[in-house]
Amino acid sequence: MRRFILLSFLFLGCRSNPVETAPPFDFNDWTYYLQDIVLDSIISGGFDVVVMDYSADGSEEGEFTLEQINRIRDAGTIPIAYISIGEAEDYRFYWDSTWYSSPPGWLGNENPHWQGNYAVKYWMDGWKSIVFSYLDRVLEQGFAGVYLDKVDEFEYWSDLQNNEDTLLSEEDAARLMIQFVREISDYLKERAGEDFLIILQNGENILQYDDGSLLERLSGWAVEDLFYDGTSPTDSEWISERTAYLDMVLEAGKFVLVVDYVDDGSGHSGENMERIRDFTDRAMSFGYVPYAAYSDRELDRIDVIEGIQPR
Repeated sequence: MRRFILLSFLFLGCRSNPVETAPPFDFNDWTYYLQDIVLDSIISGGFDVVVMDYSADGSEEGEFTLEQINRIRDAGTIPIAYISIGEAEDYRFYWDSTWYSSPPGWLGNENPHWQGNYAVKYWMDGWKSIVFSYLDRVLEQGFAGVYLDKVDEFEYWSDLQNNEDTLLSEEDAARLMIQFVREISDYLKERAGEDFLIILQNGENILQYDDGSLLERLSGWAVEDLFYDGTSPTDSEWISERTAYLDMVLEAGKFVLVVDYVDDGSGHSGENMERIRDFTDRAMSFGYVPYAAYSDRELDRIDVIEGIQPR
């Protein structure tokens, strides 16, 4: 496994408008693995970083032990725990079945696209206490960092179409999310040290409301569907809008991870391989670290592609 300290410098010359500085990091590739996790797949995969669920099957019974997470570390892979901070999931240890009929005040509507996932009023103490208890479990398991999803939930609570009893301005909703992430980061850094990794997924447009206090607390940012929406290319406007914010992340000395769901599972050859190579080459030209995932979006297996990932 090769390691590059300033990987992004190798690719910025391929870009028409490169950022002036590039983030230092000591990993070259990553993988994303959230369902039906087989520990040996991670250990044998050869990736520098794995973003994974804290549990083999998402349940409390399937939680990984400190010994198991240390096996990943011993294999040379950095284990990062996935946690949704903007939605509650009804299969997690904290879920109370009475909430289906009598939800707490912080629990909102079910996500119509993801059954069992519910919007939360992330600024309320009831939800915050759950997230901090989740973080305590992750720390006890020995993870090296956290990957915080649903940061973009601030957009949900500022959208009239959701017909919620609470409606905030986008700026207020964004600032409440920023405050929450700051609290999470401070909590983790105090307990695990400054080297503990804090990574956010999506919602990078929240940076327009950041006074610098969010970025300074982060290790990096991750985004999905940047260059491809499944197997279809995204348009240039979508890319330029998002990369403008991601450039801010790079300029702050942080790393950027990108996962696009471009592998249709037909085999690593022909049109499928051309699309995978296009995605990874474009991501690296921006100084990002790419992961080409299967287009079914299940994230239930690791995608090893010879000559592409791991590198």
